Amino acid sequence: MLLDTASLYYRAYFGVPDSVRAPDGTPVNAVRGLLDFIARLVQDHRPDELVACMDADWRPHWRVELIPSYKAHRVAVETAEELPDEEETPDTLAPQVPVIEDVLDALGIARVGVAHYEADDVIGTLTRLATGPVDIVTGDRDLYQLVDDARGVRVLYPLKGVGSLQLTDEAWLREKYGVDGSGYADLALLRGDPSDGLPGVPGIGEKTAAKLLDAFGDLAGIMAAVDDPAARLTPSQRKRLDEARDYVAVAPTVVRVAGDVPLPAFDPALPTSPRDPAALEALAGRWGLGGALQRLLSTLRT
Repeated sequence: MLLDTASLYYRAYFGVPDSVRAPDGTPVNAVRGLLDFIARLVQDHRPDELVACMDADWRPHWRVELIPSYKAHRVAVETAEELPDEEETPDTLAPQVPVIEDVLDALGIARVGVAHYEADDVIGTLTRLATGPVDIVTGDRDLYQLVDDARGVRVLYPLKGVGSLQLTDEAWLREKYGVDGSGYADLALLRGDPSDGLPGVPGIGEKTAAKLLDAFGDLAGIMAAVDDPAARLTPSQRKRLDEARDYVAVAPTVVRVAGDVPLPAFDPALPTSPRDPAALEALAGRWGLGGALQRLLSTLRT
């Protein structure tokens, strides 16, 4: 089981009231919410191995070099939040991330992040290397591209907490988007994604992209059709795709998750007892992790 950790603690942060606080008054709603998420996932799915995949770099330079707009709006938001404003709501999520990391380390739950790569890339590499079935837990649809029925790779997409998960396999993708896992990245780059700053091909929406992929197989097939006068493309489709050649040339590298991240050594085995009980006890006391931590420990022991 591979966790898109930031996606999950972000959901926990907004799903658990910020009245959940440490003894000193510091909000710990994301920390406790994530611990409850992990407990529920382990309880319901009983993975043999579990890795909390981290964003060491949420906007890698090598992606930005290819598409400068990649996640650029998020930088603007962060910059705006840093400006002094007495009415600005303070960021209470970022200070919780180091606490999450410390707790995972003390528990002995593998935590993997690699410089210059996003968590998606770590997940992509671990999925490629896996010798057995893989469940990817994420609220990020970009990872649908990794779904592979033949290898037992599926995405568990939280609908409400993690107690209600959408089990995304190839049949679900074909029903929803008209593509399988390997075709989802091509669909995404053609239609674009404003949330990631990906412009897409103007005039090519999701349904048109799915029809083109169905007709021509993949992105390479679609672009080959642009150069083939006999190919069944409308004049507007041919024109738009032709004008988007520069974007189409670089977008696959940006949109597709990396599969060759240089991973550090780590033990993915799910612990049955804490790696560092003393550190965990100190963290539990300082941050008031209480029942959430005990529920996870109880689940890990059974």
